[in-house]
Amino acid sequence: MRELVISKRARHESVSRKMIRAMAKQMSATVSDSRDEELSVSAGWLNRFLRRNNFTCRRQLLPRRMPENSQRSWREFKKCNMARGCLCCLKYMMFIFNLIFWLCGCGLLGVGIWLSVSQGSFATFSPSFPSLSAANMVIFIGAIVMVTGFLGCLGAIKENKCLLLSFFIVLLIILLAELILLILFFVYTDKVSENAKQDLKDGLALYNSENNIGLRNAWNIIQAEWKCCGVIAYTDWHEALKEKVVPDRCCQEHYQNCGRNSTNMFWNRGCFEKVEEWLDDNKHMLGTIGMVILVVQLLGMAFSMTLFHHIHRTGKKYDA
Repeated sequence: MRELVISKRARHESVSRKMIRAMAKQMSATVSDSRDEELSVSAGWLNRFLRRNNFTCRRQLLPRRMPENSQRSWREFKKCNMARGCLCCLKYMMFIFNLIFWLCGCGLLGVGIWLSVSQGSFATFSPSFPSLSAANMVIFIGAIVMVTGFLGCLGAIKENKCLLLSFFIVLLIILLAELILLILFFVYTDKVSENAKQDLKDGLALYNSENNIGLRNAWNIIQAEWKCCGVIAYTDWHEALKEKVVPDRCCQEHYQNCGRNSTNMFWNRGCFEKVEEWLDDNKHMLGTIGMVILVVQLLGMAFSMTLFHHIHRTGKKYDA
C-alpha cells in the first residue's frame, strides 16, 4: 500500500513538472522580443516555485544567455539610445551656440544705433556711398546676425523643420555672397584700389562742412593714430580745400592752427598707404578670422541639416 502511494505521488510530481515546463515553453514561444523583461520575471518565478516545492530539474527554465534575436534587439536599442543622445546633445549645442550668436547680434545692433544717433567718431569717407557709414554697416551686420541666430536657436529648441531649413538657406546665401565678393575683390583689386583712392579724395572736400562732423572726427583720429596725412600725401588737402592748409592732426608737432603754417613738418605718408601696409602686416590674422567664420558657417549648416533630416525621418519629435 505504501509503495502504491509513493508511486502515485511520483507520477503526480512528474505530471506537475511536465505541466509547468510546458507552460514555461509556451510563454517563451508566445511572448515577443519587446517583453523580454516580463519573460525573465515570469520564468524566475517558476524556478523559485519549483525549488520551494522540492521539484528538482537539471537546468533553469530561463537560459542564462539571451536568445540571438533578443541580443540583436538589445544592441539596436542601445544604438538607438546612443544616436538619440548624440542628437539631443547636438540640439542643445546648436541652441547655445545660436543663443550666443543672437546676443552678439543684439550687441552689434545696439552699438550701431548708438553710433547713428550720437554721430559717433566714425562716418562715411565716401561721398559716392553716403549710406556706407560705420554706423549703418554695424546695424546691417547686427541685424543679419540677430535674424540668423534667432532662426537657428528657435529651430533647434523647437525641432521645427521650417526654421531649420530657413537657417540653412540664410547661411548658404551669406556664404555664397562672401565668396562672390571675395572673388570679385581679387579679380579687380587694382580697379577697386584706384576707385577707392579717387572717392576718398573727393570726400576730403566735405571735411569743413557743418553736417559732416563724423567724417571730420574720423579723419582726425586716423591721421593722429596712424601718423599719416591725406589719401596719398598731405598735398591732397591742398586740392580739396582749395588752399595750402592741412588739418591740425597732420602736424608732427600738434598744436592749434598748426596746419595753416606751411613751415611746419607734416606727415609725409598718405593714409591709404598706411591702410594697405596694415592689411599686409595682418593678413595672416585676417585669414585666420576668415577661416574661423567659414568653419562656423559650415558647421551651422551641417548641424541644421542633421537635425532636419532626423526630424523628417522620424516624423515626430524625440524626447530631450
